Amino acid sequence: MVDYASRQAPGTVIIDTKNTFLYFVLNDAQALRYGIGVGREGFTWSGEQTVARKAEWPDWHPPAEMVSRQPYLPRFMAGGPGNPLGARAMYLGETEYRIHGTNNPDTIGKRVSSGCIRLTNDDVVDLYERVKVGAKVIVLPATAARRPSQGAPADAAFRLPDPASPSNRSLAANAQMLSSGPRITEAR
Repeated sequence: MVDYASRQAPGTVIIDTKNTFLYFVLNDAQALRYGIGVGREGFTWSGEQTVARKAEWPDWHPPAEMVSRQPYLPRFMAGGPGNPLGARAMYLGETEYRIHGTNNPDTIGKRVSSGCIRLTNDDVVDLYERVKVGAKVIVLPATAARRPSQGAPADAAFRLPDPASPSNRSLAANAQMLSSGPRITEAR
């Protein structure tokens, strides 16, 4: 548990891609903090989604775009201890992105995924019990939001517009506010 000043409702998930932390908002002054692995260069994204569904020991169907980049991947892997999605998954909106576990805890704190957010299996089980279907998930930009070079469809997630575009100035201003993020201090 950490001190975390936020105006978000309790139960909101805030993903700090830059610092590889996920915050589960408890109230306007505290959150639970989890270490995460995030998207590698070219596969980061930012914006707002909701948890559309949750699954225990989910099956894995690598997206076609991932298989085209990594043809050696299986086309299907049943849920279980050897599955790369780990013990739990929370699916974000209509995207192919998930918050999920991992059987490779060495990837926590690193930028290695194709855009999904990963936690250790112990942490994802804990988070899974707390997060409700329909919960808001805010992914803060790492620096400038980037569209994945390959992978998710164009509407996969809200992506920040080009701030130079006059029609998008209000969205860009909101993005700037999001990127500054809430004040975070370690709880004693």
